[in-house]
Amino acid sequence: MSVTAGSVKELREKTGAGMMDCKKALEETQGNLEKAVDWLRAKGLSKAAKKAGRVAAEGMVTSYIHAGGRIGVLLEVNSETDFVARNEEFQNFCRDVAMHIAALGPQFVSQNEIDPAAREKEKSVLAAKAVEEGKKPEFLEKILDGQLKKWASDICLLDQKFVKNPEKTVQEVLQELIAKIGENLVIRRFTRFELGEGIERKKEDFASEVAAAMNAQ
Repeated sequence: MSVTAGSVKELREKTGAGMMDCKKALEETQGNLEKAVDWLRAKGLSKAAKKAGRVAAEGMVTSYIHAGGRIGVLLEVNSETDFVARNEEFQNFCRDVAMHIAALGPQFVSQNEIDPAAREKEKSVLAAKAVEEGKKPEFLEKILDGQLKKWASDICLLDQKFVKNPEKTVQEVLQELIAKIGENLVIRRFTRFELGEGIERKKEDFASEVAAAMNAQ
């Protein structure tokens, strides 16, 4: 069975899980709707989706400083209750995400935050590059669509592969924790500082250092 937009929509309506989670569930189960429901339940994703609308105003602001003060991250992750904010697993997740931000340097939490003007600017750059490379005009829109999706996922925290477990995205790790803890959790905002950022200088690979530090834990 093939995965279609209609089957993804049907699964989403049935489980309340996210669109990308539904698509992945159907891909993993060769388009079988009932098996996809079970796959989502096993992952805890349909359960987590039902909590997404609940207010999360507690939580914690955590920080991570790397390389002798050369990279710093401030991160706010919200929970529904202060009790969960004191949960060790929740706190460990927050620290791991802060380290991930230090390593990969996302620009936004999610794609909803990307300024349309920034998206159009990137599209113009990609279009000019495609023309320079001799891409056929009739295929240009399809090529740009794929490249823009990749660009957006590369710069958004929730879509990035989690440094500590590259088999999953940050979003997937978050959803699993929501299902396990039983509260809505929201990565609200972050700020990343890198010493000398914006100043012309030799580029150092701090990201690899941070990733190595995370995997050593």
